[in-house]
Amino acid sequence: MAAGTPVPPATTAPPPEGKPMETLHLVLNAVTVIFIAATMFAAGLGATVPALRGVFTDVPLLLLALITNMVVVPLLGWGIGALFGLPSAAFIALILVASSPGGPFGAKLAMVQSGDIVGGAAMQVLLASIGSITFAPTVNGLLTAADVGTNVSLDVGALVRTVAVLQLVPFAVGLLIRRYAEPTARSWHPPAAAVSNVTFLIVLAGMLLGNWQSVAALLGSLALLAGFLLSAIAFAAGTLLATGPLVRRTTMGGVASVRNAGPALAAIGIAFNDQPAVLGALAAILLSGLAAALPIATLLSCRRKPPQRQ
Repeated sequence: MAAGTPVPPATTAPPPEGKPMETLHLVLNAVTVIFIAATMFAAGLGATVPALRGVFTDVPLLLLALITNMVVVPLLGWGIGALFGLPSAAFIALILVASSPGGPFGAKLAMVQSGDIVGGAAMQVLLASIGSITFAPTVNGLLTAADVGTNVSLDVGALVRTVAVLQLVPFAVGLLIRRYAEPTARSWHPPAAAVSNVTFLIVLAGMLLGNWQSVAALLGSLALLAGFLLSAIAFAAGTLLATGPLVRRTTMGGVASVRNAGPALAAIGIAFNDQPAVLGALAAILLSGLAAALPIATLLSCRRKPPQRQ
C-alpha cells in the first residue's frame, strides 16, 4: 500500500542558506564528531575486558538485540507510518531512521540512565557495524513492500569505515588504556565524560537551531508523533527483548530507541537527491525520537544509584 502522496521531484534547488547557517552546520558537524569520539572514548576508559566478554558471550542477549534492532524496530517504523498515513517524504524518513541501528546517542543514553555503560557502548558499536551492511537491503525491502521510494544503494565500505573511525577506534583506545594503564584511565575518565556531556548539549541545541524551520513546518502533522512513538516503543521493545538484570535490559532499550543518522543522510543524498522534504522530515523525526528517549533515561537515572566502576 502506498503511504501518502508521492514525494515531489527535486526540480529546484533549495534556497541558499547563507554564510551564517553554513558556518553553523560546519561547527555542528565538528562538535558532533567530537561528541561521538569523546562518548566512545569515555565508555572505553570505563570498560574492562571481562565485562566486554560478558556481553559478547551472552548469545541470547546478542540474538535478541539483533532481532530487536534489525527486524522489530524497522517493522515498527513501517507499521506506524502506514497506520498514520504519513506523506511519502515523512514515511521515507521514518523508514530510513527505523532501519539504521547503532546510533551513538545509544551509548550516551546508557550514561544518562546510569545503566550498563560498557554493555551499551559495545552493543551500539556492534549494531552500527552490522547496520552499515543491512541498512540498504532493509530500506529497499520496506519501501518496496509499501510501494514508496526508489532503490537505495550505498557504499557499504565507506559506512563501515566511518563507524570504525568515529566509534570503534576511540572505544578500543580507551579500553587499551584502561587495561594497561588503569590509573591513567581513571584520571582521564572524568574529563572525557565532561567533554561528552558538554558536546552532547551543544549538539542538541545545534540540531534544534539548525532545523527549527523543518520541525515547525511539521507541527500539527503526525510525523513528529510518529518519531516520538517509534522511539518510545523501541525503548520498551529493547528492554523486553533482552536478558540479564534490569539495568542491562533498560540499557538495551536505550540503544534500540535512538538510531544512526549517518546511513539515513547518505541515502537521502544518493537516492533522493537531498530533497528538502525528506531531509526536514528526517531531522524532525530524529529530534522527536530524542524527546521520547531522553526523559525515559533521565527518569531511570533518578531511580537508581550511579553504577560502580568495574
